[in-house]
Amino acid sequence: MTPSHRLQPLAGGAEVPPERVQARGGRPVVLLRQEIGDVLRDARRQQGRTLREVSSVARVSLGYLSEVERGQKEASSELLASICGALEVPLSSVLREVSHRVAAAEGVPSEVAMSEAAMSGVSMGEVLVPDTVPDDLAERVDLRAAGLVSASAA
Repeated sequence: MTPSHRLQPLAGGAEVPPERVQARGGRPVVLLRQEIGDVLRDARRQQGRTLREVSSVARVSLGYLSEVERGQKEASSELLASICGALEVPLSSVLREVSHRVAAAEGVPSEVAMSEAAMSGVSMGEVLVPDTVPDDLAERVDLRAAGLVSASAA
């Protein structure tokens, strides 16, 4: 089955509302079940579908699906697969969006950006190099990415 619906990325990058982040030892803790529920609800709403319709196709009770979407129930992998199938959205897309949201809440958007750049085929010359990298190394990477210097010459 070819997915006819795709998840839309969050505008301006993934953000988790502050009230959903709990701090432990100065580090944010995000409840995974809430993020999964939000992503599933967003996908359903983007498609203009009702809880009743999706629960029927997924063979999940309407009440349970509602609790999963509100982050009140932990969904098993089988249940997630069933809901994703009903939404015609790959499980990997749901998990990727959840991962982006969790990374943003943890303050790790740079890793997400680097992963996205690598997966989308952006060349190293277009990726920002942090200023903690020595200038000579940054130059070699830029020249190699531009094809001006071979890997052995750099």
